[in-house]
Amino acid sequence: MPVYTYRCENCGIQFERHQSFTDEPLKTCPECRRKALKKVITPTRIIFKGSGFYATDHKSPSGDTSGVKKADSKKEDSP
Repeated sequence: MPVYTYRCENCGIQFERHQSFTDEPLKTCPECRRKALKKVITPTRIIFKGSGFYATDHKSPSGDTSGVKKADSKKEDSP
């Protein structure tokens, strides 16, 4: 379940809440009980697991295909 951050525009409290994608956004502040909550847009946390990512894991940005063998376009003569 995603974690959403909310901030009250009235009292300034900020908190996080686990909610389903289908849940309605919260509107009432748990501190001051006013309908002044707004979702805070925060950067997504990314966790890389494993041995890591390297430049060799992806296609070359220049489009260099020197390591790729090309099929021979010449036809061999039949006996």
